[in-house]
Amino acid sequence: MASKILIVFTSCDKLPNGSEAGWYLPEAAHPYYVLSPSFTIDFASPKGANPPVSQGSVELFKEDAESVQFLADEIVKQKLASAKILSEVNPDDYAAVFYVGGHGPCIDLPNDETNIKLANSFWRAGKIVSAVCHGPAALVRITDASGQSIFKGRRATCFTVAEEKILGTVDAIPFQPEETLKELGAQFENAGPFESKVVVDGRLLTGQNPASSRALAEEVLKALKG
Repeated sequence: MASKILIVFTSCDKLPNGSEAGWYLPEAAHPYYVLSPSFTIDFASPKGANPPVSQGSVELFKEDAESVQFLADEIVKQKLASAKILSEVNPDDYAAVFYVGGHGPCIDLPNDETNIKLANSFWRAGKIVSAVCHGPAALVRITDASGQSIFKGRRATCFTVAEEKILGTVDAIPFQPEETLKELGAQFENAGPFESKVVVDGRLLTGQNPASSRALAEEVLKALKG
């Protein structure tokens, strides 16, 4: 089995309404420090190097030790600076893919044909496909070999409409991942707002929100170590 994991970030720094987007800091930091002791981690995004972090998440998690460490980590800085363009990624090199959230993935990843091809390759090769918070938005056009959504009939979670309403950001993104997953046939599960929730259904592993990031990565690690 490949000894590497691919972490995919959004390249979108602005939402259609002009507000900030980017990837959500703890949703990368917490998984990275769970997974990196056991696997080589590569970063990728639609545009490659230096995917934009949500500055709002930097501020909110300025007291979170791993988030602070992640931004200061020289190895992480190098990985971000050399993040692959999605089209450069060979899925054969990886055991799993992990999609980081933030509002950005709702904008650039769902209809990115390179992302769709890449995630399809992971899924159809029998590999782990995982995503946290808004990360599952990147998977809404991913299908199995028969052409059915990977969410159809499978248990899954993501950032909820209820959480979006609390933040006042329902209208900031073009679709609500929760609603779309349900439309695709997912058996949707969730905890209360901003509580940790991880759902494992075979090779599809999803986390509800930032609080779920570490637990999701732990489940990815468990699945890979079998």
